Amino acid sequence: MKRLLILIIVAAAGWTAYWFVASSAAKSGFSAWFEDRRADGWVAEYEDLSVSGFPNRVDATFDNLTLADPETGAAIDLPFFQLFALSYRPNHLIAIWPDTQTLSFPDEKIRIATEDMRASLVLGKATSLPLERSNLLIGQLQVKSSKDWQLSARELRVALHRLPDTHASYGFAVDAVDLAPPVAYRLSGDDSLPNTLKTVQMDMDITFERPLDLSVIEEDRSQPTQMNLKHAEIAWGDLNLQAAGKVDINAAGYPTGEVTIRATNWHDILAVARSSGDLPESIINTSEAALEALARLSGNAQTLDIPLKFSRERTWLGPLPIGPAPIIRLR
Repeated sequence: MKRLLILIIVAAAGWTAYWFVASSAAKSGFSAWFEDRRADGWVAEYEDLSVSGFPNRVDATFDNLTLADPETGAAIDLPFFQLFALSYRPNHLIAIWPDTQTLSFPDEKIRIATEDMRASLVLGKATSLPLERSNLLIGQLQVKSSKDWQLSARELRVALHRLPDTHASYGFAVDAVDLAPPVAYRLSGDDSLPNTLKTVQMDMDITFERPLDLSVIEEDRSQPTQMNLKHAEIAWGDLNLQAAGKVDINAAGYPTGEVTIRATNWHDILAVARSSGDLPESIINTSEAALEALARLSGNAQTLDIPLKFSRERTWLGPLPIGPAPIIRLR
């Protein structure tokens, strides 16, 4: 019994020493990272950093955290931010955001309010900490922009995971519940549409230039080179859009490839686009004329399969160019 007691005491002392070493290393590592960012010209400040969680976790809490990237002008201000990790699994993290936070860009400020925002991150064991998988959950999201747009959602889930046997390809999925997009706040009271979208789902594989790791924060963003949209769907009242397709993306961010969109009640969809003011009237008119021609050919006035092609930095509806191609670049 005495030997067992001694063994227990030694084990407890050893674990306590391990925890204090791990917590001290975590705090030193975070402090060094912030110092490195400041040396690179960032604004990287916090009022206080505390580490707790003994005996089984190492929990880091940052108070009044500010990060600003000088190259992009993007900044984030958080009253607090927390990272939790099990002592024996330091590469599996839980991130907790506050109920309010602010994102700033050179020409815009975005205020975000939530009732619950947390993410699970599993990182590789390499020193660059490559992302293996992540799941983000946001409850009761409210977003307001200084550019006079806003959106909300009762729940938003985002998942990202590295695809097996690939260097830098990831599965990306989004699922939103009761999402009210910016256009919903600008429609007139005469529009017979509910305030929120019934369905918002997306499942996509994305290939990047290089793996997603610490360098995408510390240095520059890893840009997408290919997108395989396996399925996307938006349902809003009687309006329904589904899409699938694949594009390659060049160094300038222009896509080449084709995405097929199935639009149900497409006349109403164009009416919403026209009412929102998000698209130039010329593009809407050109699209409407082309879709009318497709409808006559298909014999279905309400549902259309629309092949959108991206080529030569333009977007094409069949043989008709309807506008510039989108630029797909991460800031």
